[in-house]
Amino acid sequence: MPVRSRGSRAKEGYHKVQDRLAKVCRPESLVLSHGYDPSRSEGALIPPIFLSSTFVFPTAEEGKRFFEIAYNLRPRRRGEKLGLIYSRLNNPDLQIPEERLTLLEQGAEAGLLFASGMAAITTSFLALLAPGDAVVSTEPVYGGTDYLFRTILPKYRVKVRFVPSGVDRKELVRVLNELKASGSRPAAIFVETPANPTNVMTDIAGCVAAAREVGRGAQRPWVLVDNTFLGPLWQSPLRHHADLVLYSATKFIGGHSDLVSGAALGRRELIDRIAVYRTILGTMANPFDGFLVLRSLDTLTVRMKRQSETAKRVSRWLVRQPQVSRVLYPGLPEDAQQRRLARRQCRGPGSLISFEVRGGERGAFRFLNALELVKVAVSLGGTHTLAEHPASMTHSDVPREERERHGISESMVRLSIGLEDPGDLIRDLQGALRITSRLAHKH
Repeated sequence: MPVRSRGSRAKEGYHKVQDRLAKVCRPESLVLSHGYDPSRSEGALIPPIFLSSTFVFPTAEEGKRFFEIAYNLRPRRRGEKLGLIYSRLNNPDLQIPEERLTLLEQGAEAGLLFASGMAAITTSFLALLAPGDAVVSTEPVYGGTDYLFRTILPKYRVKVRFVPSGVDRKELVRVLNELKASGSRPAAIFVETPANPTNVMTDIAGCVAAAREVGRGAQRPWVLVDNTFLGPLWQSPLRHHADLVLYSATKFIGGHSDLVSGAALGRRELIDRIAVYRTILGTMANPFDGFLVLRSLDTLTVRMKRQSETAKRVSRWLVRQPQVSRVLYPGLPEDAQQRRLARRQCRGPGSLISFEVRGGERGAFRFLNALELVKVAVSLGGTHTLAEHPASMTHSDVPREERERHGISESMVRLSIGLEDPGDLIRDLQGALRITSRLAHKH
């Protein structure tokens, strides 16, 4: 790349420089500066927090144009940008991280930030569904999503059918056709992969193929993927032709356990449709949380790589422990089919490990209570290593028979690996397992 003076860069213009960099740099380099011109904020290297609720239009005509785009009143022209209007619609601290997320999410044309991961999921479904529609979802899924599907959507005459994580294309086609025969319109396939908390992977391309087999055009079910566990670094659902990628940005994207946010990414046409519902429902993120997401994107790649490397080491150690009866981790798939899928669909195994401690709930609780370095808390993807008991915590609102059917046992512990030294983590886990074993023998 030719060396250019600071003066020549200023003369050339920010956008031309960014366009040239986009042709030669990788996303992890571009994400540090994309979408923000420091000259527009007094030269500040980091975008300021824009707390303004409303923004001044250059002209009345421009104000009219902005609203036409914001409310989908006409098709957006090629290259046409939405100007700032009002912070319920857009804000620089939302637009900049949204644009940067599209760099990291391979195949995304546009994205939206939400007040939480559940806000992203519920807003997207409300934008895409109508009474009489049906959703097919893999299970298990996150407890909040499960509650939405079992309790809330049926009130709006949306039928939800569950299929096990790892479902094959033929079975998915059978379920979709069964819904059609019953008079429901299969409108969406929802996939959480790897599944929370069992880490079972589902074939995204197979789900897309099933959707195409049962419908064409407007009749084809949308394929929505919750990519929180592996994305955007280790898995790119849009590259496998999914329609929409959803995140709890609280987790790896936020990465510091100090914000709650969500995201949706996909084709511009679909994102624009969901954006109207976000505006009306008011489910957008606030400027300060958008600023925190922006801060976190700078280190997303290095954090996720470090966490994954540590998780590989910890999982291999856990497999050898006599007090651990089972380890569920994408880097150690239990069967050949899951191994093949992991190689085809993922670029890495991530940093979420589930495992079973001998002794049921009592054994799991003894283990959790004996941890010192690792913190007992829900959530995941942050800088601190966290451990929780899915059956009584994150998935406590899932019916017991459903939990048991999908392998969420009373002895299961979910571990989210952070940035601590791997040897220190293993030492803490080892100490907790020893105490658990000693207490079990006493009783």
